[in-house]
Amino acid sequence: MDRVGIEFLGAFGLPPVAFVNLAADLGCQYISAVLQPLEYNPHGYPRYSLKDDRALRREMIAAMRDRGVSITLGEGFVVMPDVNVRDAYSIDLDAMCELGVKRINTITFDPDLSRSFDQFAILAEMAAAVGMETVTEFAPCFPVGNLPTALAAVRHVGRQDFRLLIDTMHLGRSGGCAADVAALDPDIIGYIQLCDVPLVPKIPDYMEEAMLERMVPGTGELPLLDFLAALPRDLVVGLEVPMRSEAEAGIGPDERLGRCVKATRSLLAHVKS
Repeated sequence: MDRVGIEFLGAFGLPPVAFVNLAADLGCQYISAVLQPLEYNPHGYPRYSLKDDRALRREMIAAMRDRGVSITLGEGFVVMPDVNVRDAYSIDLDAMCELGVKRINTITFDPDLSRSFDQFAILAEMAAAVGMETVTEFAPCFPVGNLPTALAAVRHVGRQDFRLLIDTMHLGRSGGCAADVAALDPDIIGYIQLCDVPLVPKIPDYMEEAMLERMVPGTGELPLLDFLAALPRDLVVGLEVPMRSEAEAGIGPDERLGRCVKATRSLLAHVKS
């Protein structure tokens, strides 16, 4: 199984059908998706809404069928203060379900962890009702800032279909190590996002770095081989590698992400051996 996937973040707003074709051209069967692109758009792609544009959803479904690509992660499900996920995300979940999404990712920007965990539980129930599992992601810039706090969320929700997303940047920068991952029940991990970064940030704003400027796997300072050896071998490894500096230098997503795919396959081959 070639388990390398491409996360939407590194494509910087590439329209959905073009993103499907890019993944397939790079030999990848898996992508993540968001219903509406983020604001940063260095290549001037046309804006789109998979939430509002049913015809676009049909076009994307047809492209995925024709190219053998599927969406393994739906993004954009953020717990916010004073907003109930039941009110915020029912339409989004229906759209993701129509697109054949297998799981969604949720994070929280609400500093009230008790409320955040309760909202995670509600969202996981909503996702399960339309056939999707849920993962949750921790990062040093989030209220759920590290692996122990994310594990507390999983225990609170108490569902087999609510699991962890491990992003290698966030794991390393939050003080986590391969031994921490190896000590987990592998069934508690539902998804992997891979990138590289320097151990000491060169960009002061963590969120800016995470959203806009990461590194090709193997070119930074994270112990990626150790991380990959500790993680389950049957999960998709989604490449979340936005590279603003290259995009603004005119380097297209095919070249940027193609190098990431090649590097990741090399890393995975070393893990297998």
